[in-house]
Amino acid sequence: MTPNHEFTGAVLSSSLCELGEGPSFDAPTGTLWWFDILGKALHELHLATDRHAVHALPFMASVIAPIDAERQIIGSENGLFIRDRKTGALSLHCELEPDMPGNRSNDGRVHPSGSLWIGTMGKTAATGAGAIYHVAGATVTRIVPEVSIPNSICFSPDGGTGYYVDTRVNRMMRVPLDPATGLPRGATEVFVDQAGQPGGMDGSICDSKGEIWNARWGQGAVDHYSVEGDHLARYRLPAQKTTCPAFIGDGRIAVTSAREDMDEAALAAEPLAGALFVLSVPIVGQIEPAFKL
Repeated sequence: MTPNHEFTGAVLSSSLCELGEGPSFDAPTGTLWWFDILGKALHELHLATDRHAVHALPFMASVIAPIDAERQIIGSENGLFIRDRKTGALSLHCELEPDMPGNRSNDGRVHPSGSLWIGTMGKTAATGAGAIYHVAGATVTRIVPEVSIPNSICFSPDGGTGYYVDTRVNRMMRVPLDPATGLPRGATEVFVDQAGQPGGMDGSICDSKGEIWNARWGQGAVDHYSVEGDHLARYRLPAQKTTCPAFIGDGRIAVTSAREDMDEAALAAEPLAGALFVLSVPIVGQIEPAFKL
């Protein structure tokens, strides 16, 4: 039987998000970044000092990654933007789907090559409305069409394997990649099949051993999978709508959550819905790579 660990972690931030998503740890500055997609806000938490800031955004955004010491890349409903770290100023880098205003960005991650994988979806989660794109510099290539809810984008340490899931389908896919570019170079196959099982496979990270840590929407959990796709363990959290983990060093992961579409009774029963949590787990993580302009 798969070990099921009750919650022994802590609340890392009690600033409650409607749809907390896209956590990304900037190791050189010791800062964790994440979004409230529906709240159009970017959260910044300096872990050593517990200094927390919330930056209002002019759009829904879901992905952030470093470029260099002065700049970050942000994935949003209006495309990719370069963000000045000091001022917060935003400048358009490239568009993803300029002819599809009914879509927004969702899950995404930078490949070890410096390219970006980013998913889009309909703002009403229409079936097959989104896609997954590969962005190298400002060159945008659609690599997975007709996706409903793109999630779990992550990569093996050597960059030779990519993972993703359409949460509506609930099958995590595995695809061989060119390590130098992050582009697919072989057939996609099912890695973990959870079709028809409770909860949805949401955001994931791949650790330094190539193992997967997946947030399970609707189940209040992070699931740990081996490189063969075996379910090794489940770690419970006090929020059912867990969305995405991020490695923050020293055997710890931060996990975002949501309170989207919860009524008063549900929120009363689950007061930490939308909070950011921290778990101590047996993980040696990867440092998130920078996006190459």
